[in-house]
Amino acid sequence: MSSDAHPARWRKSSYSNGDGGECIEVDDANPGRVRDSKDPHGPVLAFSPEALQAFVRAAAAGEFATL
Repeated sequence: MSSDAHPARWRKSSYSNGDGGECIEVDDANPGRVRDSKDPHGPVLAFSPEALQAFVRAAAAGEFATL
């Protein structure tokens, strides 16, 4: 995201159970940005909001194999 982006407002997934599970945070101020909730100073991935919505829908529908 460019330096012109709004200051981040990170929100943890509502599916987080607080015990260090596999969760993401989304940036409510800059739609399409996500990061690993266990590594808040790590990399941020940026997608178009539409691409992120499509991924979330596919994951919720079980379209990805479990590792």
